[in-house]
Amino acid sequence: MSVGEELGRRKTAGRLEYRERGDGPPMVFAHGAGVNGDLWRKVAPRLADRYRCIVPDLPLGGHRLPLPAEVADCSLFGQASILAAFLEALDVHDVTLVGNDTGGAISQALVTSRPERVGRLVLTSCDAFENYPPKAAAWLKPTCRLPPALWLLTQAVRLRAVQRLPVTYGWATHEPIEPRMMESYTAPLRRSAGVRRDFARLLTQARKEDMLRASEGVAGFDRPALVVWAADDSFFPRAHGLKLAELLPQGRFELVERSRTFIPEDNPEPLVRLLSEF
Repeated sequence: MSVGEELGRRKTAGRLEYRERGDGPPMVFAHGAGVNGDLWRKVAPRLADRYRCIVPDLPLGGHRLPLPAEVADCSLFGQASILAAFLEALDVHDVTLVGNDTGGAISQALVTSRPERVGRLVLTSCDAFENYPPKAAAWLKPTCRLPPALWLLTQAVRLRAVQRLPVTYGWATHEPIEPRMMESYTAPLRRSAGVRRDFARLLTQARKEDMLRASEGVAGFDRPALVVWAADDSFFPRAHGLKLAELLPQGRFELVERSRTFIPEDNPEPLVRLLSEF
């Protein structure tokens, strides 16, 4: 679960825990798989003087509260429905939705299927088209089908050397993520069978055709949109970011130098500036 107090006091809405800070138009930040809202701790507080910054812990592996066992749909569009229900529980409208990594994929699915509460869209380096999950992480799908193998993996990721492997967190940032944050990201998977179940469902239900539908569907989102890509991204091709910006009727593309996939973690300053201008 997120531990960054700079994100605000922890609250619960629907099935999700979240933190929020600030007043004004709502801005919701969606993180990716294997992390939680702490990914945005260097970004959201910087915008809280003008916006109501809402940072949920999505059920993607870094969350504390497992989904109820009967919530079986953890597919891309199932995750979009969970995020839509969260926005409804908060009763927010005209939201600026900011997504990274898997959170960007979910954001695409949301504006394709249930866009009514979203007024602006920001996609930062994320899954798109048929790159879902990215090739470097594809090995996780068979691992997630074997609970003992997934348990062993989650125990191994507490080791710093394993954290810096390309197939875990090594390609997400240039520099190692601080230990306190790595514990925030990895402890829920290590400690909770329910969280491991949610994570396994996310991966085993990941379908390329869903991602393709979501990415192509952004063409129907005729509202302000910004696509921000990491120049050094090893998971997500820059060409996909450019294509998303072209498909979005009001989209534009920006590149962040000296960053890998986790832009909010790796090089947050340019992202804060771009969001402020946007």
